[in-house]
Amino acid sequence: MKSAFRKISRVGSLAGGTKWYLSHDCLLAAKRMMYAVEYRRFYLRDLEYVMVWPSRLWLWRLIIPAVVLAGIGAPLWEWVNSALGAILVSLAIAWAAWELALGPTAKSRIRTTGGIVDLLLVKRIRRARKVLARIDAAVRAARIIEQPAGSTVISPDAYAHNTSEAGAPAPIAAATQTNAS
Repeated sequence: MKSAFRKISRVGSLAGGTKWYLSHDCLLAAKRMMYAVEYRRFYLRDLEYVMVWPSRLWLWRLIIPAVVLAGIGAPLWEWVNSALGAILVSLAIAWAAWELALGPTAKSRIRTTGGIVDLLLVKRIRRARKVLARIDAAVRAARIIEQPAGSTVISPDAYAHNTSEAGAPAPIAAATQTNAS
């Protein structure tokens, strides 16, 4: 049996992690904590925004291990064992190069009509554009399907003109342009 959910992202951690799935009508977060799994469902029609930004702690993740390894390796290289010191200094350089190549870590926030949730959507910023494009396409498709066939978008001028003559307000069309880029 084929599932309607497609995995779009995975954010791992030591205690578990979160896998993100996308369906035609919802975004699902499966957060694993040791042996338990917690599911959070975000309906696409209720999404107001999904925001991803770079974390400021990324520089500490880059600097602290590199400085500690180099700080231990340099004295070892000079006074105790040059081979062990060279290994630790090269590990410090490799760590810094690896973190620079991966790029900044990310934080994310999802706002729905029910509230705001801070769950990691992606681990690194470089992957965020791809995941957000998939979510945006799914939201647009869901809102096009939801929009009734006979609905029309009313401009603010027509709305003001209609209320001044008839006295009754005109119907407000569905908000289809809330996810504009």
